[in-house]
Amino acid sequence: MSAAQGRRVALVTGAASGIGAAIVEQLVARGDQVVAVDLSAPEPGRGVLGLVADVGDRAAVEAAIGQTLERFGRLDALFNNAGVMDDFSPVADLDDALWQRAFRVNVDGPMHACRAAIPHMLEAGGGAIVNTASLAGIAGGRAGVAYTASKHAVVGLTRAIAFHYGDRGIRCNALCPGNTRPTRIMRGTAFHQGGLDRAEKLLGTVPEPTTPDRQAAVALFLASEAADYVNGAVVPVDGGWLAA
Repeated sequence: MSAAQGRRVALVTGAASGIGAAIVEQLVARGDQVVAVDLSAPEPGRGVLGLVADVGDRAAVEAAIGQTLERFGRLDALFNNAGVMDDFSPVADLDDALWQRAFRVNVDGPMHACRAAIPHMLEAGGGAIVNTASLAGIAGGRAGVAYTASKHAVVGLTRAIAFHYGDRGIRCNALCPGNTRPTRIMRGTAFHQGGLDRAEKLLGTVPEPTTPDRQAAVALFLASEAADYVNGAVVPVDGGWLAA
């Protein structure tokens, strides 16, 4: 969509803090209309419609998409950024509730949003979707089994959407952040010590942490016209951690 056709409309989940808040800020700065969705009310601002919703709740996600279309009449870009961390548990020590929570938020959330948004994007002639995955979506040692498996599923969801809808004007790509601070995703987590000790063996290769703003800049690029030939990409933004 070109600027001449009007202001773009974007919906961002997990928008109240961290990478999501940075995405919202950068979208507004470039003149887009933004719907900011989170469990807690995102900061109000010019050009921002803040909505409170649990992305694991299908009805709540569908309502957020509906409110976006009612307010703005379109949806050009969807940023599925909301996510929860696990406690680094390996599979033999995995708690069912932890597994279910990780998949409910990290996988069901993006799926609900994509399923609700894509028919409207198709009707409008296209759109862009950016799913926030993680390095844990392409490697095995960055979290516990629940988070790792859920983020691998996000990568699979991304590639399947890119394949099924790429020839109909919808692009879908995955952002895979590395060490990024500050974010809330690990706040208040009581870690499984054995799993954490195992993961810490990788810490000697971790680059200095980056900021949400730098992750957001890549997310916006993936949704932009400059990336109009980028579809189904899984993009690590990790300072070269995977290359070590």
